[in-house]
Amino acid sequence: MRLAIIADVHGNLPALEAVLADVERRGADRIVNLGDCASGRLWPRETCERLITTRITSIRGNHDRWVASLRRDDMGVSDRYAFDELVGCQRDWLGQLAPTIEVDTDVIAFHATPDDDNRYLLEDIEQDRLVAARPETVARRLGSASATIVLCGHSHQQHMMQLPGGPLVINPGSVGCPAYEDPEGTPHVFEAGSPHARYALATTGDTGLIVDLIAIEYDHMAAVKRARANDRPEWAHGLERGFMPRR
Repeated sequence: MRLAIIADVHGNLPALEAVLADVERRGADRIVNLGDCASGRLWPRETCERLITTRITSIRGNHDRWVASLRRDDMGVSDRYAFDELVGCQRDWLGQLAPTIEVDTDVIAFHATPDDDNRYLLEDIEQDRLVAARPETVARRLGSASATIVLCGHSHQQHMMQLPGGPLVINPGSVGCPAYEDPEGTPHVFEAGSPHARYALATTGDTGLIVDLIAIEYDHMAAVKRARANDRPEWAHGLERGFMPRR
């Protein structure tokens, strides 16, 4: 089996289109999307339409849940924009997505952790940055979840961790948002360091498991211009450089 793993598109249609084209070129039996599909001042409606019509297996992320279920006045600015741009059936689609799925035999997937779509699995926050969590911490967060391969997103950080005596955990990185600032809880930033669209390919066969962590170029300046036009200069900065503006 060859599985393409995408996550955290955040309404970035050009990045999604570039990734899907690369997946088609490389070949995959299936694509799984780990959530946070639309939130952001880019192309939420068009992105949802593409995901729905392509029939990509998708999981509900925290922003998908908020857009689908919160009162508009209780949403953050990116979620409000997505709410206003999406049509009713698209908001319903986001809300009806499962939080966890079994992708294949011994492969499970969720957005963040098995029981919390807004908590990091592979990362901790230290000095306002994301750093790799200890394996024992990751194992504790997984709880009773059992599989050989675990797929997660949420942090936008493209990496993986083999737990001793446990599963291989893969985060494919973010398709559409290479840097962000989270002011809630413990304020922190994540910065991928480049504007590339990121995803992963997991191939199983006679030679065992091969995981490719892939970063591809796309017309990121189109997304930069869109963010600027929609009054999100900090998003534009992150999309252009893979870093957040320094304060």
